[in-house]
Amino acid sequence: MEHAKGNKAASHATGTLERKAVPAEAGMRLDQYWAREMAERGASRERVKEWLQAGLARVDGVVVKKPGYRLEGFERVSLDAPDFSTEITPAPEPGELTVLHRDETLAVVVKPAGLTTHPAPTQPAGTLVNRLLHHFPELAPEVSAMHGERPGIVHRLDKDTSGLMLVALTEAARLALSQAFADRRVHKTYLALVHGRPKGDEAGPLGEDAGFIDLPMGRHPTLRTKMTVLRKGGREARTGWRRLWTDRLGRASLLAVDLHTGRTHQIRVHLAHLGHPLLGDPVYGPSQHARWLAEKGPLAQLATRQMLHAFRLAFEHPGRAEELVFRQDPPEDFMALLRALGTDCQRVVLTGAPLCGKSALLAALEAMPEGPPTFSADACVARLYAPGGDGAALLSRSLGRGVLGADGGVDKAGLLSLLRKTPGLRREVEDIVHPLVRHALDRFWAANAHAPLAVAEIPLYFEAGWQGRKGGEARRMADVVVGVRCPDDLRRGPLREGRALPSETLDALDSWQWPQERKLAACDMVVENAGTLAALEAQAGPLLKRLAALRGEREAAFAARMAALLDQTAEKGADVPCPGLPATQADDEDWWDEADG
Repeated sequence: MEHAKGNKAASHATGTLERKAVPAEAGMRLDQYWAREMAERGASRERVKEWLQAGLARVDGVVVKKPGYRLEGFERVSLDAPDFSTEITPAPEPGELTVLHRDETLAVVVKPAGLTTHPAPTQPAGTLVNRLLHHFPELAPEVSAMHGERPGIVHRLDKDTSGLMLVALTEAARLALSQAFADRRVHKTYLALVHGRPKGDEAGPLGEDAGFIDLPMGRHPTLRTKMTVLRKGGREARTGWRRLWTDRLGRASLLAVDLHTGRTHQIRVHLAHLGHPLLGDPVYGPSQHARWLAEKGPLAQLATRQMLHAFRLAFEHPGRAEELVFRQDPPEDFMALLRALGTDCQRVVLTGAPLCGKSALLAALEAMPEGPPTFSADACVARLYAPGGDGAALLSRSLGRGVLGADGGVDKAGLLSLLRKTPGLRREVEDIVHPLVRHALDRFWAANAHAPLAVAEIPLYFEAGWQGRKGGEARRMADVVVGVRCPDDLRRGPLREGRALPSETLDALDSWQWPQERKLAACDMVVENAGTLAALEAQAGPLLKRLAALRGEREAAFAARMAALLDQTAEKGADVPCPGLPATQADDEDWWDEADG
């Protein structure tokens, strides 16, 4: 009888292997048993699994195809091991490789996005394994006794996933680390950029910003290249996540994700099932990815891969009983997308008292070389009041057709007179008009989300309540509010006369707004209007420089915030506790087929 353990040579000889299980092996999976017995011949557990599924194993003379079959400890077992001596061992290939740690038994390396982990029939070369064989000569089969296409590989990352990988440099280390993965003693934390803003159970123990996904997975019933959540027949899959940050437009979120099991594509499948697939993942988020690309802005060009990065790796060294923790910050493409999401359009509102000069300043800003896109609430209201406008239709329905002129548009002078006579109607008019203007402003911000700066003139910005708070978070319609101050003697004198505006009309407009000094005190910055158009226009350039400086400060603050979040995540991962797992399931880990592989 041939004994694999007794054969110390790096041989691939084949034939029927026969064993008798002993009581100490009771409960061991059949694929785990034969992977151990075949280890010195270079047969991986995945290869053994394939042999079992092909019907090459017997227990007490009966064919057993189930890799998870558990031994009782007294059976006679056999395996008709195929000849794989003709397999092509991967060749060493030079290539860039970042090595964070290396000792006599293991290494921790950084896999770049776009690099396949190990050779396969469709890609026999140009993989991480080829580079590993170049940088670590001790991985050669004649030295390490590790044969096949995956020397040193104890887990893997998908081609388009970047980050930390643990590599065994000896066969003993490979076996120990593989068991550590199977026993869930290797802790992995990923960073993921996902569509939208995931929400947990606000009333639950983890709160709104974290969650735990406990949904079994397996092969998709019709699309065999995909994995999916299976209510029946799936294998246990558990993922913890914590929301670190969401961009203010709610387009995307940065998550820290802890894996508590290691199923194929686990992160991608679980987050997609949650309704928030990875940015750049057309396989598990096809509709969201298509909408993302349809925006055709600069962000669409930045999500060129699934935005998943293996950020933190913690494990016990198999030879020194020492815990090792490694961190690798995301590569530039990941960070560039994150920065682009965090430094979107600077939204600026111009406001002030009637006739303060804010419209003239808005025009001066727009006329500057590379001037910002602009929005005027007054111009918006004029369009709403025009014949056929939504404002005209709604006001006539609410106040009667007497508010319309002969052309079907709103008679603004008549409406103003009506409001002066019946002050109680003003709130009704505002309740109709303000939401229409707000909707138009939202569309303006969205249309210019990729511009460095956009400016909107909103006379009643504070009075309309658009500076309020909601749910404890600031929901400002603007990042910067700029007020224009003009002395009352100028507003009520030359400027009013130049517009041929009656004094009583200006009095009415003033009475419907905050006092000028109260309004200016609520602004972030103030521009002085000394009364001449040339002097006011001259302030447009300095104002743009001040706004650019604020954008620089915002970018620096965002970078500091991201650095702090990464430091916290590096310290303790996503920090989402996992309910206890039955010990009998501990060796069911797909350690050879990593969760996002």
